[in-house]
Amino acid sequence: MKIKRKIIEINDELCNGCGQCVIACAEGAIEIIDGKAKVISDNLCDGLGACLGECPEGALQIIEREAEDFDEKAVEKHLTEKEKTESVKMPCGCPSTQIQSFGSPVAPCHGANRLTALAPEQSALRNWPVQISLVPPTAPFLKGADLLVSADCVPVAFPAFHADFLAGKTVMLGCPKLDNPKEYIDKFAEIFRVADIKTLGCVIMEVPCCSGLPVILQKAMEASGKKIPMEVRVISTRGEILETRKA
Repeated sequence: MKIKRKIIEINDELCNGCGQCVIACAEGAIEIIDGKAKVISDNLCDGLGACLGECPEGALQIIEREAEDFDEKAVEKHLTEKEKTESVKMPCGCPSTQIQSFGSPVAPCHGANRLTALAPEQSALRNWPVQISLVPPTAPFLKGADLLVSADCVPVAFPAFHADFLAGKTVMLGCPKLDNPKEYIDKFAEIFRVADIKTLGCVIMEVPCCSGLPVILQKAMEASGKKIPMEVRVISTRGEILETRKA
């Protein structure tokens, strides 16, 4: 039944698709569709505006209009179905799920425990898997790690990714726009609780949707009760470092 009530309205022209409002909406009422944030169903939005302060562009506002009444049962059902749909379970034995740790790369005759400068073609990868959704919080390579969390596009855009960013680090890759931000927050909160991460690096692209990744890590730290030194780097689409900041 439709009633006149307060509800969120999103301005398409202002929205840049960063997805920060998606993270803030506990009811799952907002999703990124065709690069823009949308309220997917009126009865999922409580109209309280928890998402308002998260929008960097001011694209969200509370208005009053005719809308379906807020339905807590519909929210519960929606979140349950969403969790089932977005949970990816790999078949047993899939190589993507096999936990592996690799030794630090060294040049011949330089000693087994000494890091040396990487040759241009040499990989600095120390762990597998690398996708955020595939790495379990209890993976041995996370224990006491210097963790680098990178947007998927960075290794393609930044030519010296291995030598400049990855050497000596444990890495996890993902996309805050295409993947589920809430699942990312939960995953990293659990990692921060159990893995005793020493330092945290976050490398993102200059595009607006990437800006949600540092926010996800901050929220995960808040949820875990941990404070971890974090450095954020922003890379241009032409492979230049535009910004380096402490968070």
